[in-house]
Amino acid sequence: MPPIKLYGPPASSYVRTARLVCLEKSVPHVLEPIELGSDAHGERHPWHRVPVLEHGDVRLYETSAIARYVDEIGEGPSLVPARPPERAAMEQWISAINSYVYDAVVRNYVLVYVRSMLSKQPLDTDAVRAGAPKMERDLGRLDAAYAKRPWLAGEALSLADLFVAPIVATTAMFDEGRAALAGLPHLRRALEQLASRPSFATVHANLFA
Repeated sequence: MPPIKLYGPPASSYVRTARLVCLEKSVPHVLEPIELGSDAHGERHPWHRVPVLEHGDVRLYETSAIARYVDEIGEGPSLVPARPPERAAMEQWISAINSYVYDAVVRNYVLVYVRSMLSKQPLDTDAVRAGAPKMERDLGRLDAAYAKRPWLAGEALSLADLFVAPIVATTAMFDEGRAALAGLPHLRRALEQLASRPSFATVHANLFA
């Protein structure tokens, strides 16, 4: 199988999710840089988002579609549950992460820190304080879901957990995120399980170095 090309920056949580799926499914992939917002980017993704997948004559954008494709062409057990209730739970959580959790946790909290780190500008502490409550709320909702079962969709790892992994791992890098996780034992347990997987170690090595 020729390697998949994934376009996007390695620190992007959605790029990390796509890479995690590739590694969990033993699908070779290479990460290609792309100038965000450029014409070349727009040719690959009309909304200028990442990641984008190219695999032979297959070109896909949107992480959910990419994850499904990789799961189907890869080796080993499927990351999509076989039973309808668990499969629906997986889809529910992927949708919730894309529609709500990403904004609350990443866009309005994590990225405040990341922009400061990358630009070497002072941290906007007012923005951190403004974003922290919704970050804490949505981490709490994830914790409540993990309290009910080992993984978001049931007894086995699914694609939904690989959407959660990069978001929570990055949140745990910063003070308010660490403090929130300290009081969320079920989400912390899930993060520890995810972090023990070789795919996680590979994707998160030297991420912001």
